[in-house]
Amino acid sequence: MATTICFIIWVLFITDTVWTRSVRQVYEANDPEDWMVHDFHCPRECFCPPSFPTALYCENRALKAIPAIPSRIWYLYLENNLIETIPEKPFENATQLRWINLNKNKITNYGIEKGALSQLKKLLFLFLEDNELEEVPSPLPRSLEQLQLARNKVSRIPQGTFSNLENLTLLDLQHNKLLDNAFQRDTFKGLKNLMQLNMAKNSLRNMPPRLPANTMQLFLDNNSIEGIPENYFNVIPKVAFLRLNHNKLSDAGLPSSGFNVSSILDLQLSHNQLTKVPRISAHLQHLHLDHNKIKNVNVSVICPTTPITLPAEHDSFSYGPHLRYLRLDGNEIKPPIPMDLMTCFRLLQAVII
Repeated sequence: MATTICFIIWVLFITDTVWTRSVRQVYEANDPEDWMVHDFHCPRECFCPPSFPTALYCENRALKAIPAIPSRIWYLYLENNLIETIPEKPFENATQLRWINLNKNKITNYGIEKGALSQLKKLLFLFLEDNELEEVPSPLPRSLEQLQLARNKVSRIPQGTFSNLENLTLLDLQHNKLLDNAFQRDTFKGLKNLMQLNMAKNSLRNMPPRLPANTMQLFLDNNSIEGIPENYFNVIPKVAFLRLNHNKLSDAGLPSSGFNVSSILDLQLSHNQLTKVPRISAHLQHLHLDHNKIKNVNVSVICPTTPITLPAEHDSFSYGPHLRYLRLDGNEIKPPIPMDLMTCFRLLQAVII
């Protein structure tokens, strides 16, 4: 039980890392030198809470243009308006901005003035979800840590877009129109600290090439991916959470070693075309294989053969394969569960067939 609790805490920590790492910085106490104490000008279109002087709330107001942003503002909320453009002028005094939310507007790439965003040297979070973007906007400020572009029409990533974004930890491109030809071998070059990459709900048929080495969470659900190249995971040795649900993966499309990758802790392959359980690492803890075409479970093949080094003072039961959760429902497997499955994976707490 203690081991399970520790794993849950660890998962929550890793999942939230890319969020909390930057949020702590954003919510630091305001430095009085960063803005004039008596500058409480508030655009008439917006709301400036007296108790939160560094925030400007302009959301849900049918605005068609961004108002002039006072110099004291750190947090800018402009979501759910009718804004089509991001010009430089409204931001000329907004040198302290850390957070901009422009979700649910009508912004196009043509509407973003070239220096409007790159001039914001302290910006950490940029939300542009649910707009009309057709390519990843560029240039962006080097300080940026999270870029949220879900539910646009992005089909292009111009060369060099990410070359100066070494501080970016999260890139969300889910639910766009990305095809395989959107990527070059150096598309992600420069993203030295990227930890989470979400490209679910696009139109990819192949795995994206040359991902950043620090990627820990890779989400590719709801594409049309048919295969994974040999040694693909060598480039991303830290990947711990891999989601490939709702693709077209078959047995022939998997690497010869399957998913025998020691860093992967959570592997989701639901709703594919697999007929066999792939090879896995002894370190894997959660495996989702529901709604494939699997007919039986060959434990002699899937039971990890690479032993985990045992500290002298611990028993082998605690240090066998780490698999705790296995989902196999929606296949052609019939109960009962093979006893040798339980013999191999002695830490299994839930098996769904």
